[in-house]
Amino acid sequence: MNGGLLVAGTTSDAGKSVVTAGICRWLVRQGVKVAPFKAQNMSLNSFVTREGAEIGRAQAMQAQACRVEPTALMNPVLLKPGGERSSQVVLLGKPVGEMTARGYHGGRQERLLGTVLDSLAELRGAYDAVICEGAGSPAEINLRRTDIVNMGIARGAGLPVLIVGDIDRGGVFASFFGTVALLAPEDQALVAGFLVNKFRGDVSLLEPGLDMLHGLTGRRTYGVLPFRHGLGIDEEDGLRVSLRGTVRESVVAPPVGEDVLRVAVCAVPLMSNFTDVDALAAEPGVVVRFVDRPEELADADLVIVPGTRGTVRALEWLRERGLADGIARRVAEGRPVLGVCGGFQLLGEHIEDDVESRAGHVEGLGLLPVRVRFAREKTLTRPVGEALGERVEGYEIHHGVAEVLGGAPFLDGCRVGQTWGTHWHGSLESDGFRRAFLREVAAAAGRRFVPAPDTSFAALREEQLDRLGDLIEQHADTGALWRLIESGAPSGLPFVPPGAPA
Repeated sequence: MNGGLLVAGTTSDAGKSVVTAGICRWLVRQGVKVAPFKAQNMSLNSFVTREGAEIGRAQAMQAQACRVEPTALMNPVLLKPGGERSSQVVLLGKPVGEMTARGYHGGRQERLLGTVLDSLAELRGAYDAVICEGAGSPAEINLRRTDIVNMGIARGAGLPVLIVGDIDRGGVFASFFGTVALLAPEDQALVAGFLVNKFRGDVSLLEPGLDMLHGLTGRRTYGVLPFRHGLGIDEEDGLRVSLRGTVRESVVAPPVGEDVLRVAVCAVPLMSNFTDVDALAAEPGVVVRFVDRPEELADADLVIVPGTRGTVRALEWLRERGLADGIARRVAEGRPVLGVCGGFQLLGEHIEDDVESRAGHVEGLGLLPVRVRFAREKTLTRPVGEALGERVEGYEIHHGVAEVLGGAPFLDGCRVGQTWGTHWHGSLESDGFRRAFLREVAAAAGRRFVPAPDTSFAALREEQLDRLGDLIEQHADTGALWRLIESGAPSGLPFVPPGAPA
């Protein structure tokens, strides 16, 4: 088998990431050696592979669904927004510079098509099947000429295309029809059919519409996936995913001790890797919420300042909102605060930034004895260490280099009282360390909170990925899906007018 498939969507957030992961998990359970692929990802949630390459977290999650190690080939182009009009371009896992959207779509993107096709070809040579994820909609007619992630990659590699639509939003039939009808004949020939996502109710009521859609487009529907809570793990930038607890919703898991533990995460601009708090949300009795007002810090047992692609901008935002003063009061009272990556940097004494914001010397919050200098070379590592007597694994993605001038060592950062700072993302996924840290926080907060002794974040993730595989296995026509992946789009698919504009 040397199969492939592109999972496209009628819109952003239609469910492409989770459907791709579900297909990957279903295939690997059939004994297929499978890999994920996304030619171009725009996200502030990223991950570091073992070889030190930066890729989107969605592709790292999909690699886990495939039970393989993620590599840079799985996401050759990553765009990390740094403002309204520019992004850092990460090519094959390494940053190559900042670029405006106009500059990127004005020529750079087209030149990357060869790179992404080569990456896909290398994966297809090593795996039985590669399941590709598109971005946004394939019918973005203003961007088709420079497209390298939807129909550009499908046509370049001869991939069949499955279009996912979120029926929970409404208008799914119009979205399916309009997506096909706005594609050129050569692109339409690769669109095999549709997959309905997030359906609620009796499927028999939907079937007449699916039959009419088949009559209008000549294309079948490969499945109707029911609505399920809490399935969106490691999506691109869906903050609401982490807001609802991601892996386990809090209503499912009551506290083990007498009290719950309340965690407030400052929703800083350009927040990156907010998935760090998912491991906390997975703990029974831990309530995680994102906040943007100082009064929302008052009842929090732990305040987290997360990573950001704009450390100086986040610092200004905290001051403008009054959150900086609220955090300083907490520190003075000995109440727990954790800064991660950019959040760690802005807790320090000062920042020298001639790279990210180009603001030069900026005074930090002065809550940790740390000075930060931004380097042009990005640190991309997978460190392993120990904290609170427990083994910890993490990953680092940052330009800021921290000079720690005091305090007690904490991972690569430091701790002063109940103020903690580290560059390590993902550290809270280490179960023993997470429990030890929460015990410290509970003691400092005076809460009778007890961490569950058996919560395994890795096991919960596996459980979630199996649930995605179950959705495909139980609610999609897997026989037809297998033939599509193995043999490509059916021949003789009709053209749906008007097609793409000239």
